[in-house]
Amino acid sequence: MASSRTDPLTLEVIELIGTVVARYYEEYEQAAAAHSLTGAQARVLGLLSVEPLPMRRIAQKLKCEPSNVTGIVDRLEARGLVERRPDPADRRVKLAAPTARGTATAARLRDALDFAREPLAGLSDTDRTVLRDLLRRMLGVEPDA
Repeated sequence: MASSRTDPLTLEVIELIGTVVARYYEEYEQAAAAHSLTGAQARVLGLLSVEPLPMRRIAQKLKCEPSNVTGIVDRLEARGLVERRPDPADRRVKLAAPTARGTATAARLRDALDFAREPLAGLSDTDRTVLRDLLRRMLGVEPDA
């Protein structure tokens, strides 16, 4: 039987997801502040620590305006955490990339985000896999091949 969007279970799941998101952002803001960064600056630094990206791609990932990203990257660059470099695939495009200091700061930020680490560690590999796969389905992300 299909559930409606307002059945008690669906409402409880939505509330729980909201609580997880709120805790994540609260901890992210605290970790960022400990490094004298805003939450947005920390998120950009985290993205760039995975791979250098052009401004428009950062904006797409963060779902914000490219002009906002430019200001964030400017501030990170002024602090020596990020640098702009030409894209090897298209030299007209500038990539934002973390400096060595930026990569180290991003790693410290990641290490500080542990509100879910302990509870997740208490789940079996099977349970974590099911949770990951359910979250991916909710987001419309294709499963690993």
